[in-house]
Order: sequence, then C-alpha cells, then structure tokens
Amino acid sequence: MRFSLTSQTSSDGVTEQSFILGEIPGVLFTPEGATGPRPLILLGHGGGQHKKAPGVLAGAYRFVTEGGFAVAAIDAPHHGDRPKNERFLRLAGGMRTRMAAGEDPTELVAAMHDLLAGQAVADWQAVLTAVQELDHVGTGPVGYHGVSMGCGLGVPLLAAEPRVRAAVLGLLGVHGLAETAARLTVPVLFLLQWDDTRVPREHALALFDALGSTEKTLHANPGDHGGVPAFETDEALRFFARHLA
Repeated sequence: MRFSLTSQTSSDGVTEQSFILGEIPGVLFTPEGATGPRPLILLGHGGGQHKKAPGVLAGAYRFVTEGGFAVAAIDAPHHGDRPKNERFLRLAGGMRTRMAAGEDPTELVAAMHDLLAGQAVADWQAVLTAVQELDHVGTGPVGYHGVSMGCGLGVPLLAAEPRVRAAVLGLLGVHGLAETAARLTVPVLFLLQWDDTRVPREHALALFDALGSTEKTLHANPGDHGGVPAFETDEALRFFARHLA
C-alpha cells in the first residue's frame, strides 16, 4: 500500500501530519521539529468516533508534549472518512435502539467488534510498519491506548502484534474476548467505570481477569461510561514512560 502525507500543520508544540495508507486515513502527531526515533503510541478511538475526535486529540497532544512520544491515530473500519456497509449500519442502529431503551447491548457490541476486528488489526499493522519508516518516528518501542471500542479492537491487535509492548485498555466487557485476552502478555493498565450503564461491572472485571498478562493493573473510578477522570491520562503517561523508555 502506498503511504502518502496529505497535509501538515503545527500548533502548541505539536505537528499533525494527515496521511493515507491505501484506503486507511490517519494522522501522525509528533513534537514540532522532531528529529530522530522515539517511542510510538497507537491511539484507538471509541465507537462512532474518528481519528480526530476531541478525546483523541486531547490524549495525543498530552502524549506528545509531555511524553515526547509520536502518536498515530486512524479511522477504524466503517468510521470517520471510511465507507460504511449495510451490516455495520444495521448493527449500529440496533445498538443505539437498545441503549436508548435502557436494554443491554452487550451481544450487539460484541458482534460489532467481531465485524471490525480483522480489518482493524491488519490496518494497524500496516500503519505501524509505514510510520516506523519515517525518520522522526523510527523503530522504537510501541504502545497502544484504546478503551471501549478501542479496547474491543485493541485486544485482538495485542494478541497478533509482537511490536506492541504495553497497553492501556478498558471500558469493555469480556463477551467474545476471553480466549483472545488470555493470549496477551504485555503490561496492561485497565480502566473501569464503577457505575457504567453500558458495560456491566462484572463483565468488565471478567475481562480484566481474563487478560493473560502477568503485569496488569486495574483503575476503577466512580461514574458512567464517558466519565473517566482526566487524571487517568497522567497515569497513562507514567505507564507508557515506564514501559516504553
């Protein structure tokens, strides 16, 4: 696949380079004026979001400015600037209907992640190879950060990709992931919202328990699915600095 940089901007000490790799749209964040290799974080977004969603941008800027990392984000299959097929639209509509009715969407969430995971893993592996060929990224250590859908697609990636050495995951239950999670060996920081109305607490705890990693840490905070405290980004920075230094 051909890797093409389509635009570049810089602000607040961060350079954003938009790119296309084949049919995969993405953005690379690096310190302004960066030269030489550095650790890279792959930043996965949540369901219905995209590579430059507010939470993605906020996390990327902090990882770059405070940690000196490079950060890559891409549109997951059927998200952002990518085409959406009928099966995806049907599953997404069903999930929205169930959540609006206060019903458990667990089975549909698992089906959605199953639909996306194979392509998402291949996309991330191709993007990782391409951006590591850039002089200001290089082949240094790699981390992954993804919660909610980012976790659902990240667990299969971590099981398949040995270049990723540490991960922040969470906000997701075990349904459909237990066998794959058991194959993980990298250190994991796992986030859980104690009052999550989308992910039953026992399902999230079961996913943490299923992780095969011998080094894994659980951070549980009060609040609903979207209420992860801002200080968890501080914890993620320390976690990646420790494991990707």
